[in-house]
Amino acid sequence: MKHLLTTALIMSTTIQGFSQAKQYLLIGTYTSGKSEGIYVYSFDNGKCEPVSKLATNNPSYLAVSPDNKFVYAVHEEGKDKPNVSSYAFNNQSGTLQLLNQQNTQGDHPCYVSIDKSGKWVAAGNYSGGNFSLFPVKEDGGLRPASQTIQHEGKGIDPKRQTKPYVHSTVFSPDNKHLFVQDLGLDKIFNYNFDSKTGELHPAADPFTTTNPGGGPRHLDFHPTQPWAYLMEEMSGNVVALKYHHGILDTFQTISAIAKGYTGDIGSADIHVSPDGKFLYASNRGQSDDIAIFKIDQRTGKLTLIDNAKLNGKGPRNFSIDPTGRFLLVAYQRSDKVEVYNRNARTGLLTPTGNEFSVGNPVCLKWIK
Repeated sequence: MKHLLTTALIMSTTIQGFSQAKQYLLIGTYTSGKSEGIYVYSFDNGKCEPVSKLATNNPSYLAVSPDNKFVYAVHEEGKDKPNVSSYAFNNQSGTLQLLNQQNTQGDHPCYVSIDKSGKWVAAGNYSGGNFSLFPVKEDGGLRPASQTIQHEGKGIDPKRQTKPYVHSTVFSPDNKHLFVQDLGLDKIFNYNFDSKTGELHPAADPFTTTNPGGGPRHLDFHPTQPWAYLMEEMSGNVVALKYHHGILDTFQTISAIAKGYTGDIGSADIHVSPDGKFLYASNRGQSDDIAIFKIDQRTGKLTLIDNAKLNGKGPRNFSIDPTGRFLLVAYQRSDKVEVYNRNARTGLLTPTGNEFSVGNPVCLKWIK
């Protein structure tokens, strides 16, 4: 009996330990103001507490490995510097340790992602108009770029589209394609991707043309259905696309801008809720809101249900926590992060009253 009780106690403790695995929030920043680098916060039931920070220059976008052991950051600087870094993450102490750095082969990288196998990292160079792919070593470090692909051309806007501007690199859910959003060319480029060899080459249908002058920025896939949603920075439009046979086809374009708004447009981030029922898109300019769309579960089409006014300026990035209960907003121009409750039934947002100061926050990622 004593042996059985001991075994039961051990099992109970183990299960409890797994269920209480710490949830951390990683924050990437610009360091030209109050920030010093990457910040780590613990997150519990909508409340954030500081854990650690790592000093580094302009870690503007982050990616987390599938096993939660490694973090990758691009440093939005010139190509003369090693501008992508790999870090080991200690989930007991909540700290990051630098493994190594590589050059992204282009100016001002603004986006980094990792494929589903955890063996390849893609970094997009905004000013460089190109992107690079890096093999990941067994210890999580990065090897030099195995491939760099340069885009060519220009868009219709004489001020903002004089050349390519790669804004994001997104692996498809099936890990067979890499989609590269180019703000300068109004195109979503489609590359076939081999996760075993890391080979990239243009797909048979090499790109999807988007709205002229729209400025493709970020792309997010639905968690269960073959749909993807694109945020256009310059137009404020959301483009709904069907993903089939490795191709993205547009089936709807809808504005994320509130009716009657006449100020500057600078749309930024976009995310589908974990339950796949709602889509959220952030608007900067003077609007400083998050557009909330209901997703038709049969067709994937969007209906705008609200433009939630926010309590800060410059919502460059936001993130829904893994439970789907909370939405956190990084206000680049207000030097803070704010936590909102997310109603799972209606999709609507309400402030929790929880917020904390971080200098120039521009990226939020989750890690355990």
